[in-house]
Amino acid sequence: MDAGVVATVRRFSRTVTQRFGALNEHYLGGARPLGEARLLWEIGDGRDLRTLRATLGLDSGYLSRLLRSLEADGLVTVQADAADRRVRVARLTTAGKRERRALDRRSDGVAEAVLAPLSPRQRERLVAAMAEVSQLLRVGMVEVEAVDPGHPDVLPCFQAYFADLAVLFEDGFSPDAVLQPAIEVVLLARLGEATVGCVALYEPEPGVWELKRMWVDSSARGLGLGRRLLAEAEALARQRGASAMRLDTNRSLTGAIALYRSAGFEEVPPFNAEPHAHHWFHKAL
Repeated sequence: MDAGVVATVRRFSRTVTQRFGALNEHYLGGARPLGEARLLWEIGDGRDLRTLRATLGLDSGYLSRLLRSLEADGLVTVQADAADRRVRVARLTTAGKRERRALDRRSDGVAEAVLAPLSPRQRERLVAAMAEVSQLLRVGMVEVEAVDPGHPDVLPCFQAYFADLAVLFEDGFSPDAVLQPAIEVVLLARLGEATVGCVALYEPEPGVWELKRMWVDSSARGLGLGRRLLAEAEALARQRGASAMRLDTNRSLTGAIALYRSAGFEEVPPFNAEPHAHHWFHKAL
């Protein structure tokens, strides 16, 4: 990778950590460092430890040490969830909620201090740039995994996909009316603990793989996830010996149609009797 690009990223990281006081022992002038302060804020109304680990990107040992410190200060309790004793949930005490509110106020103050010296136009540019940086950083945090169709995260994805189609299709959508292929593998896209996208694959005939049920959650749109799922699906199909890939789609899904065409899929005559399909595509791999 270009050394100048790497240097720019490192310089940006140093500037941000310095400007927002991330290196200070007492973050934002409070009583604790950034790690504890961020965890306190993230617990909010109560979070299970697995979600906290995934959201903050912390290993179990470090998270446990942070929680013990907050517990010792009387700010947090960690108990088994009433509905599932295997799940441990962190909750703020009254003192913890009070400190979190103070942290919120100090955070607002720092943000206002960053913006105060800038002109209105500079503020607009900075906030827009921050939004874009945040979006691009999230792109790199998405992980894609191939799972069996029986994986517990698959059905909720398909249900969300069906719900979206019911809104988008001109004549509505009923999953009972569509063809039910024998799906062989599903690619799940995850952002932290949240499943934010999926695509299913099966082999209707030797050497030809068909793509079904590609879905991206509204929270992850704009990250290029549809294109990434499509590319990952093609790569997986190649690994499994496919020489071609095909798919069908509805005319209401104009964004998906544009994606398929830009990815090299060519429109072909109908190859199935899918009731909601208006376009059929094929691509040699």
